[in-house]
Amino acid sequence: MRREQRRQRVQDVRRRLARDGPPWTRDRAGDFDTVTLPERDCDALRDLLIAEGAETVVEIGLAYGSSALAVGEALVAVDAPRPLHLIIDPLQATEWSNVGWELLRSAGLDTTARLVAQPSSLALPQLVGQGLVADAAFVDGSHRFHEVFVDLYFLRKIVRPGGIIVLDDDNWPSVRTAGHYFEVNMGWRVVPGAFDGGTVDPGTGQARLRALRLPSPSFEPDFGRFQPF
Repeated sequence: MRREQRRQRVQDVRRRLARDGPPWTRDRAGDFDTVTLPERDCDALRDLLIAEGAETVVEIGLAYGSSALAVGEALVAVDAPRPLHLIIDPLQATEWSNVGWELLRSAGLDTTARLVAQPSSLALPQLVGQGLVADAAFVDGSHRFHEVFVDLYFLRKIVRPGGIIVLDDDNWPSVRTAGHYFEVNMGWRVVPGAFDGGTVDPGTGQARLRALRLPSPSFEPDFGRFQPF
């Protein structure tokens, strides 16, 4: 199948998901709209990954699959020789009835995507040990501060110098605070304009998504250097 046809197949699944919702949802009112990344944010994520020429992407959290489909579309568009979309979600089968993974399969993305059914705190250090190098990561797992911090700690060892890490729900204080440590102490920098026009929290005025670029070359701060965050 040609690249244009593969991309059209992904776009068709994305369009149906945004229009009709998933074929299955949890028994919670409005759960899909509450949980899933809005289509315009997915488009912005896709465009950012295409602009970066991303070939290997790590994603934490799958749920209904909207962001994963956007990542998959980006990898199809970049058309790298060996694309890899590594998705970590220990609850995809038990909490989400595999609905996100089945949508990826219907889009033909299971040839480049791999689902790891482990907590990210266990899966990420294994990837470090395996020597995985990624161009980008999308973080939408647990929103507890300590778990977001652990995700970012290991992802900085996986994402290449100069690569990007995108945080979903950055308007949550727990998520924003975890990311802020790495900005203040590790030289991560906000990618300007990455999500202009994206979803904004009406209460705080903060954007839902934020992209951070890792420094190149990477570095470890001096033992005695610490900036409060």
